[in-house]
Amino acid sequence: MASPSRAARQVVDRVRALPVLVVDTGIAVLCFVASVLSADLMGGRGSLVLLVCALASLPLVWRRRHPLVVTTFCGIGTVWLSMLGAVDEQPVGQLVATYTFAALCGPVGRMVGVLGTAAGVAVSILVPGGSVRAVSFVGLLFAVAYALGTSARARRDRIALLEERARRHAEEQTAVAAREREAIARDMHDILAHSFSLIAVQAEAGPVLVRPDPARAERAFDVIGDTAREALAQLRQTLGTVRGPGDDLAPQPQLADLSTLVERAGATGLRVTVAQHGRARALPPLLGTAAYRVVQESLTNVVRHANATHVEVGLDWSPDGLRIDVSDDGSPGPATPGNGLIGMRERMTAIGGTLHAGPRTDGAGFRVTALVPLAEAAPDG
Repeated sequence: MASPSRAARQVVDRVRALPVLVVDTGIAVLCFVASVLSADLMGGRGSLVLLVCALASLPLVWRRRHPLVVTTFCGIGTVWLSMLGAVDEQPVGQLVATYTFAALCGPVGRMVGVLGTAAGVAVSILVPGGSVRAVSFVGLLFAVAYALGTSARARRDRIALLEERARRHAEEQTAVAAREREAIARDMHDILAHSFSLIAVQAEAGPVLVRPDPARAERAFDVIGDTAREALAQLRQTLGTVRGPGDDLAPQPQLADLSTLVERAGATGLRVTVAQHGRARALPPLLGTAAYRVVQESLTNVVRHANATHVEVGLDWSPDGLRIDVSDDGSPGPATPGNGLIGMRERMTAIGGTLHAGPRTDGAGFRVTALVPLAEAAPDG
């Protein structure tokens, strides 16, 4: 058998599940019945008293839509009943109306309702000759009703605030997840596009060189193996960020690993030169990886699309930033940017940098220029 508290909760839950109009209609009818039972119907004015009881209670059907208007009509009916001497000191309809405007109205509406209710209580008791003690008692009842309404409003506002916080948190989580997916997609593209481009070039050259130049063929196959192993390591590290941190995950490549990147690009027959200007600075891991990926994707595009023989990589260090310039002597590039260029631009935007890519001004080749902000980087050494 259910406990009384559990049974009461079940009743409350069932009432809350009912449509609002049904609940308010039930409240209005109960208040009307209570008013009629407590009213004096004797003296040949029973019909008038019933009508005024209806005025003091039945408007509660619309209490949620028009709380102040309903309070006004219920107040008029309650004062009228008092003038007729047909009401006791517990005007239930007006108490419910007071609770309602305290729970639903704004500051101005609550102030108007309080002043109007106070005036109505004073008139309905003092004018017919009631005592100040009766005013105090009835005023206490209305104060309790108002306090209950205020408490309900505060609870509702708190629930709304918590729901808004939950919604914002969910949106933030969704945005973070989207940014993580985009970052992983960029890393996967950079790793796979660069590695497979080098592997494809070396795999095509290896069989051709096996007989005329076995040493070069062997180097080509070595590059394939090294590139594949490095790609697997980077993919493992990238996918490891999805599963969670692990002690055996290699760090993301940094700008200091540029020499290995240049060496492997040069193994394809492409001549790559690197020139640095200014004082090099230690980059935070996020910026170092972004700078490395820009050079990596630029070299990948040259190997895959440019049909170039020479690439110049320039690193221009300044107090405010690192300017990366990668230019080749091949074709001027595609008419529309591909995923690689889009990914580089997104990566630079994510760290507060900029990226520009397009044909060189002299019409011979393609140029990628990126600016990495270094406000937080420290000088090397």
